[in-house]
Amino acid sequence: MAELATVARPYAEAVFRSAQQNGTLASVGEGLAILAAAERDENMRAVLLNPKVTGQQKKALLESILGERMDIVVKNLVSLVIDNQRETLLGHIEEQFDQLKREQENVVRARITSAQPLSDSQRADIVGALERRYGKKVEAELDVDASLLGGARVQVGDQVIHASVRDALAQMAVALTR
Repeated sequence: MAELATVARPYAEAVFRSAQQNGTLASVGEGLAILAAAERDENMRAVLLNPKVTGQQKKALLESILGERMDIVVKNLVSLVIDNQRETLLGHIEEQFDQLKREQENVVRARITSAQPLSDSQRADIVGALERRYGKKVEAELDVDASLLGGARVQVGDQVIHASVRDALAQMAVALTR
């Protein structure tokens, strides 16, 4: 998986620069999201990886899926990826493009997992605290996991903030066994 991400990085960076220069970050991001969803679809993936399907047929298929969302930057990417037989990179390219776009917009994504559903005020409090901590706008994804017993666990990038009862109990168990 890391190898595909490494190969996808130059494509994502080039697409990001082109979209930035053209002022089409939003439309390119939308087109890439559609391509990534298509690439993840089992039936579409089978077609994209089928050696009997020509490059022209693959391009036509992806162009028909994109329809009017076919920005010139996305069209060039589709052509380049198909010509180089890198169809499996579409999802990785989209992920990295999205990450570059979020960095430019000063936005960070957080996953908040709580033991019980959060009220709007609790969500706003947590998001506000995260925005102050990271100095960026926070887009929160909420999950509920009753096994946490109480509290919440917050993941921002590769950082995890453990504030659940289960995590506290696990830390106490480790401390007691030392």
